[in-house]
Amino acid sequence: MLKGLDPLLNADVLYALRAMGHGDDLIIADTNFPSDSVARDTVLGHVLRIDRPAAEVVRAVLSVYPIDTFVDDAAARMEVVDEPETILPVMEEVQGEVTAAGGPEMMSIERFAFYDRSKQAYAVIQTGERRFYGCFALRKGVIPPDES
Repeated sequence: MLKGLDPLLNADVLYALRAMGHGDDLIIADTNFPSDSVARDTVLGHVLRIDRPAAEVVRAVLSVYPIDTFVDDAAARMEVVDEPETILPVMEEVQGEVTAAGGPEMMSIERFAFYDRSKQAYAVIQTGERRFYGCFALRKGVIPPDES
């Protein structure tokens, strides 16, 4: 355990978050997402796990991970099939965490387009989220230099 870090952030997750650069995508997926097979196509090449609800995982990640402010698709959610305007409770909870961290309104991505984006990501974190459509993409931003 380290002081000042959310205890949900295990060593493997911290390594991946630190290794990522500006513009890299992080996928935070529910338990039904094909995380292992998708993660094999990512830069990291294997799935990471945090067995907690999606909003808790997003809160922990965003405590150390800046969201990109240079693009419109920095935060995204998998949309409900044939219902792109539907916002489920899990999506509302995660949007609350993204907003609290200064991030934008999440955009909606069609299911198969979300799979494609996920395969291009740096890493996939599979959560313990059992509610459907608890899948999100967060693009890494930058941390500005300290003012001197």
